[in-house]
Amino acid sequence: MSEDKGVKIGLETHIQLDTNSKLFCGCSAELSEEPNKHTCDTCLGMPGSKPRTNEKVIEYALRASLALECEIKDEVRFSRKTYFYPDMSKNFQITQHEIPVGVEGELKTKLGDEKKNIRIKRLHIEEDPAKINHKGGDITSSDYTLLDYNRAGIPLIEIVTKPDFSAPEEARKFLQKLTKIMEYLGIYDPSSDLSIKSDANISIEGGERVEVKNITGTKGIEKALNYEITRQKNLKKRGRDIKRETRSYNSAQEITNSMRQKESEAGYGYILEPDLTKLDIEREEVESIEKELPELPDEKLERFVRDYELPEEIAESLITEKELAEDFEELVVDHDSSITANWMTKELKKTLNYNGISYRESGLEKDWISYIIGLLEEDKITDRNAEKVIRETVEKSVDPEKIVEREDLLKAESSEIETTVTEVIEANQNAVEDYRSGEEGAINYLVGQVMKRSNGKADPRETRELIEKELENSQD
Repeated sequence: MSEDKGVKIGLETHIQLDTNSKLFCGCSAELSEEPNKHTCDTCLGMPGSKPRTNEKVIEYALRASLALECEIKDEVRFSRKTYFYPDMSKNFQITQHEIPVGVEGELKTKLGDEKKNIRIKRLHIEEDPAKINHKGGDITSSDYTLLDYNRAGIPLIEIVTKPDFSAPEEARKFLQKLTKIMEYLGIYDPSSDLSIKSDANISIEGGERVEVKNITGTKGIEKALNYEITRQKNLKKRGRDIKRETRSYNSAQEITNSMRQKESEAGYGYILEPDLTKLDIEREEVESIEKELPELPDEKLERFVRDYELPEEIAESLITEKELAEDFEELVVDHDSSITANWMTKELKKTLNYNGISYRESGLEKDWISYIIGLLEEDKITDRNAEKVIRETVEKSVDPEKIVEREDLLKAESSEIETTVTEVIEANQNAVEDYRSGEEGAINYLVGQVMKRSNGKADPRETRELIEKELENSQD
């Protein structure tokens, strides 16, 4: 594991929840393209407006707390976090400070062959502020700034870790697994406009802690942390002090910029939210939610390895997407589990990654995948042509059976391949002489020529055997 013992990193991760309405009002939580469309007196913080708590958000927070093995509090309270910034029209944010939903949890992560437990300090609920659009630059250089309050009041859960990370890649792996868990719980949709953002707290060699705000995505967290650690180490080398401050991450330039001196907790002037009463969390409710929790990624991984006798690496690849894992289980009712798992995690995922889409976004029908796997099981199509079929199926959303029929992609008969082999040998005598002179690579060229002439319908292994046999016979 890549690790720097002098580095300490903690994350505060904000997850936008997939609810129909906002946290404290009935406005739609859908992120409209029209600015300030989904707003009301409450989410704009108008005088006299009264917030009311979205019960679905409490349920989602309990689900997440249980999945992260947190201790659930018997009652929770909301507080006002006061700060003056344009994205908070009422000059405070409603959050949880004194009594969050969950505390003292953990999430087990894996990097290479090593496993590590990341301690969860707390999980709490809060409202999202408005969206700030900096025009003509970033926060430090824009010409002017626009505000869109559609996002104001969107429900968030914030998951705060202890400073247990010692390398940026550990933080990336943690976020990947956290995102997967939230997707499995049904409280976050990775294919939607909802986002997961993290604030990272970094210190090196026991020095001052620097916070980097609003880092989006798992790749972003690794890049931002790598840059910030390098920046702090360079300051140390030059004998300069590292200041306790808040910095922003510029994803376009992959650098961090100073925003302000880091505030203390006392600087936010937390007070209990007077317009919201305490919420009692009944044990019966918690037990009911726990019973209804879906099978989570680690549990599914263990079962796939055990029940389907899959290598752990293949099983891990299958569970990266909930829908992919679910369709795999339906497909293996009629197909061999090993062939299905290998094909879905290799050829299929390679095609999806090339097109930059997830399995869910691809719109692939399970019957289409079943058809291709069936051809492979019955040895009616070569691996090369099966890959060709799935590429066109993904890119054009076409029934693979129509592609196979139109392109004539089923395996050729042995007699047809034998004829093609003879033609290729006769047309490539230089390669034949090279092979007879001891150049083993020459036969690969001949196999490739047969594959080309047969439009991929020839099986490479069978073709190689036929070529070797014919060349041996022609010498006798």
